[in-house]
Amino acid sequence: MLFNRRHVLAAALAAACAPAVLAQSYPAKAIKVVVPFPPGGGPDIIAREVTQKVTAATGWTFVIDNRPGAGGNLGVDAVAKSPADGYTLVLGQTSNLAINPSLYAKLPYNPLKDLAPITTAATAPLALVVSTSSPYKTLADVVNAAKAKPGAVNFASPGNGTVAHLTGELFQKAAGVRFQHVPYKGANQALNDVIGGQVDLYMASVTSVLQQIRNGKLRPLAVTSAKRVNDLPQAPTIAEAGYKGFDATTWFGFLAPAATPKDIVARLNTEFNKALQQNDLRKRLGEEGADVAGSTPEQFATLMRDELQRWSKVVKESGAKLD
Repeated sequence: MLFNRRHVLAAALAAACAPAVLAQSYPAKAIKVVVPFPPGGGPDIIAREVTQKVTAATGWTFVIDNRPGAGGNLGVDAVAKSPADGYTLVLGQTSNLAINPSLYAKLPYNPLKDLAPITTAATAPLALVVSTSSPYKTLADVVNAAKAKPGAVNFASPGNGTVAHLTGELFQKAAGVRFQHVPYKGANQALNDVIGGQVDLYMASVTSVLQQIRNGKLRPLAVTSAKRVNDLPQAPTIAEAGYKGFDATTWFGFLAPAATPKDIVARLNTEFNKALQQNDLRKRLGEEGADVAGSTPEQFATLMRDELQRWSKVVKESGAKLD
């Protein structure tokens, strides 16, 4: 009996100490970061820039794994089902963590139950733009036209149920108008059509339209964030244009599988946040139209819960659905 009891106590002690020992030796190999979008876009740039900073400070090795598909669902689901050992992370964002659960009839993961938030990484505003040949010079011009002829003004987005589409829905509700939504399969054709005048308005990430604004092909009417964008000082916020409290941005953050030991999550949080405080990283991401964030795991979890509730209402009111 004594022999068995000693073995049981030893096993219990070893189990209790295992997470701490694991965290002390972590990482013992490369950490894979899944980006659920193609290379070269905003999420990919954020993941690479942040992990490069962590590598420079710690010597850790990161491998970026781009897994696009189904609005980011494929990559997020792959991480949610990965071993919870701290060696597989994902850079999630508003769409696949807060919008898609309401947009898709069957989502293979639950972002609140299947993932462990580590830290927010960045936020990025959107911009409402028109062609420089458009008669609309201000946001008020657009609203007045829409009120005069409901449904006559159309607005393009990179796709049905995207953050851009649903932010457009939020604005219509705030302004008491209705636009005709024209969803595209990606940004390129939508960008060409708004420049050519085939569509009246385009709601898109600042990153995707910044160069065309600088080239004089697009005119920004407003940005969706609470404060003006440094690279677009001429564009008022929607709140400044008369819609007090309007604030809608895309946010990005690092997450791990739900059962990842808390000590490992805490260590990742510490190193990621150190990187996010670097001025050159802030400048680099600012060039892409993004603002560096950073948070505790608990703050990120609260953000996800709040945003999931917020965007589910917008999805329901817009009637947007995807299979």
